[in-house]
Amino acid sequence: MAQPWAVNLLILVPALSYSLWRRKGLLLSSGTLLALALFGVSFGFVEAAVVVYLRAAAGIFGQYSSSTSQLPATYQEAVTSLAQFPQNLRTIEMFREAATMIMLGTVALLSGGKAKERWASFLWAFAAWDITYYVGLWATTRWPSSLKDYDVLFLIPVPWVAQVWFPVLVSALTLLAVVLSRRNEDSNHKLFTHGSSPVQDKQL
Repeated sequence: MAQPWAVNLLILVPALSYSLWRRKGLLLSSGTLLALALFGVSFGFVEAAVVVYLRAAAGIFGQYSSSTSQLPATYQEAVTSLAQFPQNLRTIEMFREAATMIMLGTVALLSGGKAKERWASFLWAFAAWDITYYVGLWATTRWPSSLKDYDVLFLIPVPWVAQVWFPVLVSALTLLAVVLSRRNEDSNHKLFTHGSSPVQDKQL
């Protein structure tokens, strides 16, 4: 189970969002989703690189050749790893996390559409960012060695700790929820065209 306990409720986000979207669908084009995914993937790798630098600055890695064995594989190791961070670096990390959420939220707002499309855009970009973050860490440090390894997910407002499979699962389900809720682009075009024809006929 993730800690604190309320973090486990995040598994409900994809299901609740899908139930909200499925009736009318999401008006999100393939181009919009591709752009959001590219942003999320790129930002996810940047996030992984920053974490590597922070851990190196805190002296947690030692030599990069032996960094894998020094990354947390249990809940206690994750807590201990967090405790090793100097307070000034933890403060920087908290501001970085806040900036990350603001950036993802801003991109979602710029994607346009109604509130539900913007919410879906945020979740889509967040999910792509989150999954790429772990892929980036594995590619650079070979951690996590297993999806059962523990990680400190966030520090705001208190540290969130969970096994890696949990955020990856939530993100994967989120991507699936968006894909299943998205309207067919041909249907969107027809709906727009048919919706405008009565007005044109009336003007004629």
